[in-house]
Parts: sequence; C-alpha cells; structure tokens
Amino acid sequence: MTSEAALLHATDSRLPLYARLRDVLTRRVAAGEWAPDRAIPAESTLADSYGVSLGTVRKALEQLVDEGLLERRQGSGTFVRRARFDQSLFRFFRLSGGGAIPASRILRREVVDAWRLPATPLGVMAGGKAIRMQRLRLWGDEPFLAEDILLPFERFAGLMDLTTDELGPLLYPVYEAVCGQIIARAEEELTVAVADEAAARLLRCPVGSPVVRIERLALAHDGTALEWRRSSGLASQFRYKVDIK
Repeated sequence: MTSEAALLHATDSRLPLYARLRDVLTRRVAAGEWAPDRAIPAESTLADSYGVSLGTVRKALEQLVDEGLLERRQGSGTFVRRARFDQSLFRFFRLSGGGAIPASRILRREVVDAWRLPATPLGVMAGGKAIRMQRLRLWGDEPFLAEDILLPFERFAGLMDLTTDELGPLLYPVYEAVCGQIIARAEEELTVAVADEAAARLLRCPVGSPVVRIERLALAHDGTALEWRRSSGLASQFRYKVDIK
C-alpha cells in the first residue's frame, strides 16, 4: 500500500470514497504541497497513488472545483486556484483610471496583546499576540479607504522585519512570500456607519459623515482565519451594482 493510499484508508469509512479522497486532497493543498497556480498530478497518477478508480478521482476533483479550491484549465490540467483580491474592495467605490492599484500607506504597525483587540472572529487566544496595522488607501493624493488590519502574530511575525516600502500596495502576495500564508477565500460583511474622529481625520471629512464599512475575514484553504480587516470609505463614493438574471 502506498503512503497516499494509507492516508485515504485512515479517513472516515462511513463517507463515500470520493468524499474521503476530496478531504485528503484538501489537506494536501492546505499544507502547501501544491502551490497556487501549479498543476496537481494528473487524474491517472492520483488514481494509481490512492488505489481508486478514475471515476472516484474525477468526482473528488469536481467537488473541489465547485468549492473553488481547484480550477480546470483547458489543455493544461487542474490547478490549485489562487484567489484574486486585487480589485475586490474597489468594486464598491467609484474610482477613475481603470484597473490601476491604489497607493497604500502604512500609518501604524505594532504587536499587541490579544486582550487589547476589538472583538473579531480571528481566533487569537487570550494571552496571545497579534499584529495590528492601520493603513490608508489613496487614489492620486486623495484618501478613499481607511483600514484596520489584524493578524495572528505567530503566523505573520516576519512582517515586522519588513520596511513599509517592502509591504507594498498589496498585502496578500507578501503574506505568501514572507510568511508562507496563503489567503484562499474571504467572507465580507457590509454595513453603514458614521465617521468617528479617527476615520474623519484619515478620510478628510467631517466627524459624523456617513461611511460604508466592509469587514473581511480572510481564510486559508483549510478554513483557518488568517486576517481580519475593517475598511471604511465615504458613503458618497459608494456604489453597488449587480446583474440579476
């Protein structure tokens, strides 16, 4: 029996075989055995390694594609899907200039005790440490998003050794390159509030101005919470568009 087949054999026998294989493959992706944008082994190779039929492999892979963990590329194979977040927040706010990436300015970066954090679903244990960053996003010279970002320190300690220039305008590629932490998906919740003194100062608006807040919980492939952020932008720049068919 191969080591792969042994892993499959150790899974819950009450589940269908394809579901057991799906869970094994999910754990391998979460462990980083296959990097994003890299092809996983061919279906025939997986079938031989795990001692299952091609039909079982295909059904397991279909589920992982449907769940967004993998993607099929015509003529190239099946790949670990890399989530695309570059423009995700900006779809809510009116910006001119096409697909350019707004500038980013880190205003504060510190390691804090968990008890000092606002209530979040990040999962930082009491007595633990977290990295807290305050960031301003600018379009031209005008601020349009103020962000509060929290990260578990034990996973992202390497960020504290970087200069603000090395952090750059996009954080997720840095998380992966420096800390080996891959953001696979995210959950977002949108609410309307008013600007407090801190937000008003950053967004250059009067205190009490209406703002839109987007809270995001970013997750690893295995569902581990890696980042929590709250982004606030002026409601006057907010837009919402959806195609209903």
